[in-house]
Amino acid sequence: MGQVEATTDKEVTLQNIQELYRKFTNECPSGNLHLHEFKKIFGVSSKSTEEELAFIELVFNSFDINKDGKLDFMEYVAAVNLVLRGKLIDKLKWSFKIYDNDGNGSLNNQEVRRVVKIITKIKKHSDPTVDNVDNICDRIFQLTDKNKDSQISLEEFIEGAEKDPWLMEQLRLDFAPKDWFIKNQEKKS
Repeated sequence: MGQVEATTDKEVTLQNIQELYRKFTNECPSGNLHLHEFKKIFGVSSKSTEEELAFIELVFNSFDINKDGKLDFMEYVAAVNLVLRGKLIDKLKWSFKIYDNDGNGSLNNQEVRRVVKIITKIKKHSDPTVDNVDNICDRIFQLTDKNKDSQISLEEFIEGAEKDPWLMEQLRLDFAPKDWFIKNQEKKS
């Protein structure tokens, strides 16, 4: 869709937003971006792996703030801004939201395992030496669950990610959407 600066030191101008809107309305004449269109933007098709399909659905659902099954322009702009220009703390909060499947504000082993399983399978396509899901989940809980209640709070999630580079790599989910978005922007400009 629109050409957006990927640097964090420049302001989004009215012209940037107008260009995004123009391209959004060209791509989505209904004024809404549906999951199938979202998949197309990020190069996910029926030939994509099951894991890529699951991941893109997690990402789409996290941006669908009002849970109506589509992204309106404001949800789209918020998503683009977060992925391309968001502060680390906001990206970690967004990642936490994706992990928090039941929305109760804390992560249990099953929720962490669900996302780690998807990400691990995607990573194994390019790096077969990626650690197994059980080891990754165990280490995530060991590094983040400070009060040992078998739950990870948002505070524990953020604190753990900020202190440990390995943990940051496991928990922060914005890399793939950012890469996909930038690659797609280059194709469409």
